Amino acid sequence: MGLFGLSRRSLPIELPDPTEHLVVQRPLRRVLAFTGRSIDDVVNDPTVKREVLGYYKLHKEIHRRIEVRDLERQWNPVR
Repeated sequence: MGLFGLSRRSLPIELPDPTEHLVVQRPLRRVLAFTGRSIDDVVNDPTVKREVLGYYKLHKEIHRRIEVRDLERQWNPVR
């Protein structure tokens, strides 16, 4: 019994939602850092533009293949 003759009721404890962290990926910045070029180099030099574009396309292709592989593993788990 409480102070005024009332019993304490236990309130349900709500756990906070699990925290989700979002990682922002900027593939163009990664490619520029890998090649050691700046955006100014890309804009002013067509050779550098083609080089960076090639690496960018390679990055996107690898990313797509990883996604496909992960989805295939989800759909067809190894037993």
